[in-house]
Amino acid sequence: MLEMEIRPELAEMRREVRRFVEAELRPFAEAMDRGSDYPPGLTEALARQGFLGIRLAEEHGGAGMGLAQYCLVQEELARGHPIFPVLVASSSGLTPMAIQRHGTPAQKARYLPKLPRGESRTAFALSEPEAGSDAGAIRTRARRQDGGWVINGMKQFISNADVADLFLVMAVTDPEKGGGGGVTGFLVERGTQGLVVGRVDRTMGTDAWTVAEVMLHDCVVPEDAVLGEVGQGFRLALEALDEGRLSVASICLGTADRMLELSVAQAKARRTFGAPLADRQAIQWMIADSAVEVATARSLLYETIRAREAGRPTGVMASMCKLHCSEMAGRVVDRAVQIHGAMGLMRGQPVERAFRDMRLFRIGEGSSEVQRMVIARGLLRGMAG
Repeated sequence: MLEMEIRPELAEMRREVRRFVEAELRPFAEAMDRGSDYPPGLTEALARQGFLGIRLAEEHGGAGMGLAQYCLVQEELARGHPIFPVLVASSSGLTPMAIQRHGTPAQKARYLPKLPRGESRTAFALSEPEAGSDAGAIRTRARRQDGGWVINGMKQFISNADVADLFLVMAVTDPEKGGGGGVTGFLVERGTQGLVVGRVDRTMGTDAWTVAEVMLHDCVVPEDAVLGEVGQGFRLALEALDEGRLSVASICLGTADRMLELSVAQAKARRTFGAPLADRQAIQWMIADSAVEVATARSLLYETIRAREAGRPTGVMASMCKLHCSEMAGRVVDRAVQIHGAMGLMRGQPVERAFRDMRLFRIGEGSSEVQRMVIARGLLRGMAG
């Protein structure tokens, strides 16, 4: 609603994505609350626009765009529904980008070309029952055997696990080193003997947004299933999560911006005691507070993206973005529900839907409390980024 000056090509891209969301994706948003899966045609629509492979190299069928374009698309798609950018992330987010950066030529050729076409989905299997935000405490183990590895353990709360075709599984390969060189990433395909997707849970958000258990019992994978170098999985995961946090921040920003627009429209249209809500100081202050928060969140996020594009360290800044944008979105959506009154409580209304969906982002990709720890530790160690 309140725009910041951005590069001309990004401004034009924003206009195009917003037109696409309004013209083609709005009906899918309404269908989300009436079904428990992605509506037919949604994946095809996103693939047709090139969003599913937006960050993948052109040689793999992607659009070859950078982080700024990716986050802008995530922000604009979230104005329609937060599940749209989550689906895009499955094809251009954590696991795909890890493969593009660290995969062998054979791994890239095998897994990446299917993603932009919507023919495959990925999952990032890091969290465990006792190792969620504390990723360094993972207990899943992988041991060498002739020609490969045997993986045993369980992952929990893994997004898209019930529909994923490929899992990036983090496992401890050297317990003595732990997160300091003892964790390795493995690419495990659905259907691999020993990998079982267990209980599928639906969150308080949109039904299509599922998380599931992934159990690995004597799961045998070949040597070429290792992504990157043995022992470098934790570093690989942290690298992916930094950009994942910027993606989350973008989704929260886009949703909050849309909620601010709806709040302004409702305040102008709704009349009480003979006057529009917009005349009430209490409503004006809620709108003003939301506008300030959205604007400051956008400034922080865009500056962090610029810093990352320039090659500067952004670990602390990424945590700031994730923390601020997720908590900001919760407050903005809460005000939107209040301004809409009883209508804001009705199932299927955009503000009601956003109220449920936005709550997830203060926990996923590292909880608010963990982000505060990362920020504080970084500052105390003198890490500017």
